[in-house]
Amino acid sequence: MSRTTTRTESNPGLFGSNSTGNASTAKLQSAIVPLGDLKDGQAADCFVLLMEKEQRQTRSGKPFFTLTVRDRSRKVGVPIWSDSEFFAACEHEWQPGQFFKVRGTFRNTEWGPQLEIEKIRLATDDDRSDGFEPVNFREHTRFDVEVMFRELCELARSQIVELPLSKLVLAVLEKYEAGIKEIPAATHNHHAFVGGYLEHVLSVTRTAVFFADKYIEYYPDLRPPLSKSLIVAGAILHDIGKLRELDVSSPQTVYSVEGRMLGHMLLGRDIVREVAPSIEGLSPQSLVHLEHIIAAHQAQREWGAVVEPHTIECLLVHYADDADAKVNMMVQALQKDTGSGPFTSRENPLRRHLFKGMPATTK
Repeated sequence: MSRTTTRTESNPGLFGSNSTGNASTAKLQSAIVPLGDLKDGQAADCFVLLMEKEQRQTRSGKPFFTLTVRDRSRKVGVPIWSDSEFFAACEHEWQPGQFFKVRGTFRNTEWGPQLEIEKIRLATDDDRSDGFEPVNFREHTRFDVEVMFRELCELARSQIVELPLSKLVLAVLEKYEAGIKEIPAATHNHHAFVGGYLEHVLSVTRTAVFFADKYIEYYPDLRPPLSKSLIVAGAILHDIGKLRELDVSSPQTVYSVEGRMLGHMLLGRDIVREVAPSIEGLSPQSLVHLEHIIAAHQAQREWGAVVEPHTIECLLVHYADDADAKVNMMVQALQKDTGSGPFTSRENPLRRHLFKGMPATTK
């Protein structure tokens, strides 16, 4: 991690204060630049949301904090060392979910993008005149959530030929429509933005339909035959427990108490079990198979799976889910890396250097 020194401003009037006095003293003197627009080595003032704060120790035993801050399009790390004048405020006052106005320099380092902070204070309503809007700090899906939701419902109607199972899936989608359109797919790593859950689930379901058609045709004599209805239903509902696992009431998505204690797979099974009694003609066997897909779709216990996959239907949902998540991780790492050279840094969810392509040569 880059060893930089941060300092407080000796003249609070220049940088601003948290008081409600003269608003003119609460403004920085340079132009505001979005964090996501900063180039390597560029110094500017910007607004950021504090997402994470973790206390760690150096090899010599000295404490320091690693912060993660963001705007709508970029996340960066901020080290706060024990000899920084910001250390006490960071330790006792700064909390995830708070918004700050900072002056700093953006750097691409071997540990990933970082912001070297020169000055910092809490953002206030007075900063709205400079473009501060809390809603702008939440990254959104680039797709229309209404269009995606309609397509997901249509897949449930057209691809789940076992009618009671189709009705169960549609009942769950209708009951939780608002949350399905809003929540991210995760707190970080993949599709961690507003509408990310729906974007991910729709993508997984499209892949699951392809898998079902392919392997039903490839193994026509398999007994019992592959159930496309179960594969598609499982794909649509595999992550439904995240509606209870994730708490999106604050700017930074966090785990709910029950989410941390139980996990989204058990919570997802609970949701399905709550709706299932209202579906006339639903086969108990189909319900158990669907619950198994929800409980086992992450495949490995160290990844949170309750059990390992015991059916081909569950295995296919697992690979559709895993591929979509990991492709998104790679895409985000490639898009957000601004370093030079043919590879990204290792500071990404996959913890590996990703190939960006050979630099163009001039003839």
